[in-house]
Amino acid sequence: MPGDKGFGWLHHWIRYKYLGVLTLVLVVQATLFYAASRGEKVHEGKQLAFFPVQIQNWQMVQEVPIEQEVLDQLKADDTLNRMYVNAQSRIAVNLFVAYFKTQRTGQSPHSPKNCLPGSGWEPTATGYAEVQVEGEPQPIRINRYVVSHGEEKNVVLYWYQSPRRVIASEFSAKLWLVMDSIRYRRSDTALVRVSIPVRQNDEPGATRLGVAFVESVFPVLKHYLPA
Repeated sequence: MPGDKGFGWLHHWIRYKYLGVLTLVLVVQATLFYAASRGEKVHEGKQLAFFPVQIQNWQMVQEVPIEQEVLDQLKADDTLNRMYVNAQSRIAVNLFVAYFKTQRTGQSPHSPKNCLPGSGWEPTATGYAEVQVEGEPQPIRINRYVVSHGEEKNVVLYWYQSPRRVIASEFSAKLWLVMDSIRYRRSDTALVRVSIPVRQNDEPGATRLGVAFVESVFPVLKHYLPA
């Protein structure tokens, strides 16, 4: 067609980009197959049911049951869903943890960015937060996600916790899955999500409260999740 000749470079770029992505996918699949053939070291951590109800100045106020339909879709090996409050704010913070012993049989964490909209929560902002936690030489980088449902609004902080690292990016989590499967013969991981209700449209205040909770709970979580 007239005018198409000038865009020949674009067709070539799209073609080679597609081939590059396809090659990467095939390499990843082959790598995982090789890693799986060597056998996997399954991490047996502590059961999340024994997670403390009191963490510094945070007290559990509710154990939130997870519907069986959700558990069937999630396919996690262990879960935790609780509400915690501290004496200063009295705002209940939700802690949700889903732990997967292996990702080689189809189980893997579902990104909150995909799950929350399906529950009626719409995203209004997305980004990252840097949190300095005890036992880590550098601040951990986690996702900060603001969602709304009618007049309700929540700040959501979440990350993937795999052996030896905390990961914010879903893409990076997949890459580290391949590397850990090769080097350590492990594919265990956990999704950790902290949800904080926004009061009087104070998103920065909700974020500070969530970060304070992460600072308190992270050192304890390390004893229950992949390490």
